[in-house]
Amino acid sequence: MESALKNFGTIFDIKKYALHDGPGIRTTIFFKGCPLICTWCHNPESQLITPEKVLKPSYRIISPLNKVETIGYTVSVSEMINEINKDRLFYEESGGGVTFSGGEPLLQIDFLEALSEYCWSQDIDTTLDTCGYTEWTDIIRVKDKITRIYYDLKLMDDLEHIKYTGVSNKLILENLMMLDAKKNQVIIRFPVIPTITDTAKNIDLILNFMANLKHIKAIHLLPYHKTGLSKYKRLRRDNILKTLEPPTEQEIEILAQKFQDVGFSVKIGG
Repeated sequence: MESALKNFGTIFDIKKYALHDGPGIRTTIFFKGCPLICTWCHNPESQLITPEKVLKPSYRIISPLNKVETIGYTVSVSEMINEINKDRLFYEESGGGVTFSGGEPLLQIDFLEALSEYCWSQDIDTTLDTCGYTEWTDIIRVKDKITRIYYDLKLMDDLEHIKYTGVSNKLILENLMMLDAKKNQVIIRFPVIPTITDTAKNIDLILNFMANLKHIKAIHLLPYHKTGLSKYKRLRRDNILKTLEPPTEQEIEILAQKFQDVGFSVKIGG
Protein backbone atom coordinates (compact mmCIF):
# COMPACT_ATOMS: atom_id res chain seq x y z
CA MET A 1 0.00 0.00 0.00
CA GLU A 2 2.80 2.45 0.88
CA SER A 3 4.54 2.04 -2.49
CA ALA A 4 1.21 2.56 -4.27
CA LEU A 5 0.60 5.83 -2.41
CA LYS A 6 3.93 7.14 -3.68
CA ASN A 7 2.46 7.14 -7.18
CA PHE A 8 -0.17 9.75 -6.26
CA GLY A 9 -0.27 13.35 -5.16
CA THR A 10 -2.81 16.03 -4.27
CA ILE A 11 -3.00 19.18 -6.37
CA PHE A 12 -5.51 22.01 -6.65
CA ASP A 13 -4.79 23.40 -10.10
CA ILE A 14 -2.84 23.02 -13.33
CA LYS A 15 -2.09 26.23 -15.19
CA LYS A 16 -1.41 25.81 -18.88
CA TYR A 17 0.60 28.30 -20.97
CA ALA A 18 1.93 30.06 -17.87
CA LEU A 19 4.32 32.94 -18.64
CA HIS A 20 5.35 34.13 -15.18
CA ASP A 21 6.55 30.97 -13.41
CA GLY A 22 9.91 30.64 -15.11
CA PRO A 23 11.30 31.09 -18.64
CA GLY A 24 9.21 30.40 -21.73
CA ILE A 25 5.76 28.86 -21.87
CA ARG A 26 5.18 26.59 -18.89
CA THR A 27 2.82 24.13 -17.28
CA THR A 28 2.49 25.05 -13.61
CA ILE A 29 1.35 22.31 -11.26
CA PHE A 30 -0.04 23.62 -7.96
CA PHE A 31 0.54 21.13 -5.12
CA LYS A 32 -1.92 21.25 -2.23
CA GLY A 33 -0.62 21.63 1.32
CA CYS A 34 1.83 24.06 2.91
CA PRO A 35 3.62 24.06 6.29
CA LEU A 36 3.32 27.87 6.45
CA ILE A 37 0.21 29.96 6.97
CA CYS A 38 1.33 33.37 5.72
CA THR A 39 -1.04 36.18 6.60
CA TRP A 40 -0.69 37.60 3.07
CA CYS A 41 -1.15 34.27 1.24
CA HIS A 42 -3.00 34.81 -2.07
CA ASN A 43 -3.64 31.07 -2.47
CA PRO A 44 -5.21 30.16 0.91
CA GLU A 45 -6.86 27.17 -0.75
CA SER A 46 -3.37 25.67 -1.01
CA GLN A 47 -2.71 25.52 2.74
CA LEU A 48 -4.54 22.31 3.67
CA ILE A 49 -3.14 19.19 2.04
CA THR A 50 -6.55 17.53 1.83
CA PRO A 51 -9.37 18.50 -0.57
CA GLU A 52 -11.81 20.97 0.98
CA LYS A 53 -15.27 22.36 0.32
CA VAL A 54 -15.53 26.06 -0.55
CA LEU A 55 -18.33 28.43 -1.51
CA LYS A 56 -18.70 28.92 -5.24
CA PRO A 57 -17.95 32.39 -6.65
CA SER A 58 -20.98 34.65 -6.36
CA TYR A 59 -20.71 36.35 -9.76
CA ARG A 60 -23.55 34.24 -11.13
CA ILE A 61 -26.87 32.82 -9.92
CA ILE A 62 -26.49 29.30 -8.58
CA SER A 63 -28.84 26.65 -7.36
CA PRO A 64 -29.33 26.40 -3.58
CA LEU A 65 -28.28 22.75 -3.94
CA ASN A 66 -25.05 23.64 -5.71
CA LYS A 67 -23.43 26.35 -3.61
CA VAL A 68 -20.17 24.59 -2.83
CA GLU A 69 -17.36 23.03 -4.80
CA THR A 70 -14.32 20.93 -3.90
CA ILE A 71 -10.82 22.39 -4.12
CA GLY A 72 -8.10 19.77 -4.53
CA TYR A 73 -7.99 16.32 -6.04
CA THR A 74 -5.75 13.28 -6.17
CA VAL A 75 -3.81 12.51 -9.35
CA SER A 76 -1.36 9.79 -10.29
CA VAL A 77 2.18 10.34 -11.52
CA SER A 78 1.21 8.86 -14.88
CA GLU A 79 -1.73 11.24 -15.21
CA MET A 80 0.53 14.22 -14.55
CA ILE A 81 3.11 12.94 -17.03
CA ASN A 82 0.37 12.77 -19.66
CA GLU A 83 -0.53 16.41 -18.95
CA ILE A 84 3.12 17.45 -19.16
CA ASN A 85 3.60 15.65 -22.47
CA LYS A 86 0.64 17.46 -24.02
CA ASP A 87 2.66 20.68 -23.85
CA ARG A 88 6.07 19.39 -24.95
CA LEU A 89 5.91 21.30 -28.25
CA PHE A 90 5.38 24.61 -26.41
CA TYR A 91 8.37 23.93 -24.17
CA GLU A 92 10.62 23.15 -27.11
CA GLU A 93 9.61 26.22 -29.11
CA SER A 94 9.69 28.72 -26.25
CA GLY A 95 12.41 27.41 -23.96
CA GLY A 96 9.77 26.69 -21.36
CA GLY A 97 8.99 23.71 -19.17
CA VAL A 98 7.26 22.64 -15.98
CA THR A 99 6.95 24.57 -12.72
CA PHE A 100 6.14 22.87 -9.42
CA SER A 101 4.34 25.38 -7.22
CA GLY A 102 1.73 25.37 -4.49
CA GLY A 103 1.27 25.23 -1.64
CA GLU A 104 4.61 23.58 -0.97
CA PRO A 105 5.71 20.85 -3.43
CA LEU A 106 8.33 19.47 -1.01
CA LEU A 107 5.53 18.52 1.37
CA GLN A 108 4.72 15.74 -1.12
CA ILE A 109 8.30 14.70 -1.71
CA ASP A 110 7.61 11.26 -3.27
CA PHE A 111 5.23 12.74 -5.83
CA LEU A 112 7.58 15.64 -6.56
CA GLU A 113 10.58 13.35 -6.92
CA ALA A 114 8.79 11.10 -9.40
CA LEU A 115 7.74 14.03 -11.58
CA SER A 116 11.12 15.77 -11.42
CA GLU A 117 12.89 12.52 -12.32
CA TYR A 118 10.69 12.10 -15.38
CA CYS A 119 11.24 15.68 -16.54
CA TRP A 120 14.98 15.36 -15.99
CA SER A 121 15.11 12.14 -18.00
CA GLN A 122 13.26 13.88 -20.87
CA ASP A 123 15.39 17.05 -20.73
CA ILE A 124 12.37 19.15 -19.75
CA ASP A 125 13.23 22.41 -17.98
CA THR A 126 11.88 22.49 -14.41
CA THR A 127 11.37 25.15 -11.76
CA LEU A 128 10.64 24.41 -8.10
CA ASP A 129 8.87 27.18 -6.17
CA THR A 130 9.47 26.52 -2.47
CA CYS A 131 9.25 28.14 0.95
CA GLY A 132 12.28 26.09 2.02
CA TYR A 133 10.68 24.76 5.20
CA THR A 134 11.58 21.09 4.95
CA GLU A 135 14.28 18.63 5.93
CA TRP A 136 17.52 18.91 3.96
CA THR A 137 17.24 15.20 3.12
CA ASP A 138 14.10 15.98 1.10
CA ILE A 139 15.84 18.75 -0.81
CA ILE A 140 18.71 16.37 -1.61
CA ARG A 141 16.25 14.00 -3.28
CA VAL A 142 15.25 16.55 -5.93
CA LYS A 143 17.77 19.39 -6.07
CA ASP A 144 19.91 17.87 -8.83
CA LYS A 145 16.85 16.99 -10.94
CA ILE A 146 15.53 20.57 -10.92
CA THR A 147 16.78 23.22 -13.35
CA ARG A 148 16.23 26.16 -10.99
CA ILE A 149 14.77 26.82 -7.57
CA TYR A 150 12.63 29.82 -6.66
CA TYR A 151 13.22 30.20 -2.94
CA ASP A 152 11.07 32.41 -0.70
CA LEU A 153 12.77 34.76 1.74
CA LYS A 154 10.23 36.61 3.84
CA LEU A 155 11.28 37.79 7.30
CA MET A 156 14.71 37.62 8.90
CA ASP A 157 13.66 38.12 12.51
CA ASP A 158 12.62 34.69 13.77
CA LEU A 159 9.86 35.93 16.10
CA GLU A 160 8.41 38.04 13.31
CA HIS A 161 8.56 35.05 10.98
CA ILE A 162 6.68 32.91 13.49
CA LYS A 163 4.10 35.66 14.01
CA TYR A 164 3.27 36.10 10.31
CA THR A 165 3.88 32.61 8.87
CA GLY A 166 3.35 30.27 11.82
CA VAL A 167 6.85 28.72 11.73
CA SER A 168 10.46 29.56 12.57
CA ASN A 169 12.79 30.68 9.77
CA LYS A 170 15.85 28.81 11.09
CA LEU A 171 15.38 25.73 8.90
CA ILE A 172 14.60 27.92 5.89
CA LEU A 173 17.80 29.93 6.24
CA GLU A 174 19.92 26.83 6.89
CA ASN A 175 18.61 25.14 3.75
CA LEU A 176 19.21 28.25 1.69
CA MET A 177 22.83 28.45 2.80
CA MET A 178 23.28 24.77 1.98
CA LEU A 179 21.89 25.27 -1.52
CA ASP A 180 24.21 28.21 -2.01
CA ALA A 181 27.19 26.08 -0.98
CA LYS A 182 26.11 23.36 -3.42
CA LYS A 183 25.97 25.94 -6.25
CA ASN A 184 22.41 25.10 -7.24
CA GLN A 185 20.68 27.69 -9.41
CA VAL A 186 18.58 29.55 -6.88
CA ILE A 187 16.61 32.77 -7.28
CA ILE A 188 15.32 34.50 -4.15
CA ARG A 189 11.68 35.56 -4.19
CA PHE A 190 10.76 38.30 -1.74
CA PRO A 191 7.08 39.13 -1.10
CA VAL A 192 6.87 42.89 -0.61
CA ILE A 193 4.21 43.28 2.08
CA PRO A 194 3.86 46.88 3.36
CA THR A 195 4.38 47.27 7.13
CA ILE A 196 5.37 43.58 7.48
CA THR A 197 8.21 42.45 5.20
CA ASP A 198 8.79 45.85 3.61
CA THR A 199 10.34 47.56 6.61
CA ALA A 200 13.74 49.23 6.79
CA LYS A 201 14.89 46.74 9.44
CA ASN A 202 13.87 43.65 7.48
CA ILE A 203 15.30 44.94 4.20
CA ASP A 204 18.65 45.69 5.87
CA LEU A 205 18.74 42.22 7.43
CA ILE A 206 17.99 40.57 4.10
CA LEU A 207 20.68 42.61 2.33
CA ASN A 208 23.21 41.62 5.01
CA PHE A 209 22.21 37.95 4.80
CA MET A 210 22.36 37.81 1.01
CA ALA A 211 25.74 39.55 0.99
CA ASN A 212 27.16 36.39 2.59
CA LEU A 213 25.80 34.13 -0.15
CA LYS A 214 28.52 33.25 -2.65
CA HIS A 215 26.50 32.04 -5.64
CA ILE A 216 22.94 33.35 -5.26
CA LYS A 217 22.85 36.79 -6.84
CA ALA A 218 19.29 37.18 -8.19
CA ILE A 219 16.07 38.25 -6.51
CA HIS A 220 12.45 38.63 -7.64
CA LEU A 221 10.37 41.25 -5.84
CA LEU A 222 6.73 40.16 -5.54
CA PRO A 223 4.49 43.14 -4.68
CA TYR A 224 1.51 42.41 -2.45
CA HIS A 225 -1.83 42.41 -4.29
CA LYS A 226 -5.48 41.95 -3.38
CA THR A 227 -6.48 39.34 -5.95
CA GLY A 228 -6.76 36.63 -3.30
CA LEU A 229 -9.19 38.44 -0.99
CA SER A 230 -12.31 36.82 -2.43
CA LYS A 231 -10.84 33.37 -1.77
CA TYR A 232 -10.92 33.95 1.99
CA LYS A 233 -14.65 34.61 1.83
CA ARG A 234 -15.19 31.41 -0.14
CA LEU A 235 -13.16 29.48 2.45
CA ARG A 236 -15.04 31.17 5.31
CA ARG A 237 -11.77 32.49 6.75
CA ASP A 238 -10.92 35.94 8.03
CA ASN A 239 -8.20 37.93 6.29
CA ILE A 240 -6.48 40.30 8.70
CA LEU A 241 -4.83 42.17 5.83
CA LYS A 242 -8.04 42.97 3.95
CA THR A 243 -7.52 46.73 4.39
CA LEU A 244 -3.82 46.67 3.48
CA GLU A 245 -2.94 48.59 0.32
CA PRO A 246 -0.36 47.29 -2.19
CA PRO A 247 2.98 49.11 -2.50
CA THR A 248 3.21 51.79 -5.18
CA GLU A 249 5.33 51.39 -8.29
CA GLN A 250 7.67 54.06 -7.00
CA GLU A 251 8.17 52.21 -3.71
CA ILE A 252 8.97 49.00 -5.58
CA GLU A 253 11.45 50.81 -7.86
CA ILE A 254 13.23 52.30 -4.83
CA LEU A 255 13.45 48.86 -3.22
CA ALA A 256 14.74 47.32 -6.44
CA GLN A 257 17.47 49.93 -6.60
CA LYS A 258 18.66 49.02 -3.11
CA PHE A 259 19.34 45.44 -4.22
CA GLN A 260 20.87 46.54 -7.51
CA ASP A 261 23.21 48.91 -5.70
CA VAL A 262 24.83 45.98 -3.88
CA GLY A 263 25.20 43.85 -7.00
CA PHE A 264 22.03 41.77 -7.23
CA SER A 265 20.07 41.10 -10.40
CA VAL A 266 16.51 42.23 -9.73
CA LYS A 267 13.22 41.39 -11.40
CA ILE A 268 9.89 42.87 -10.37
CA GLY A 269 7.17 40.22 -10.39
CA GLY A 270 7.34 36.45 -10.82
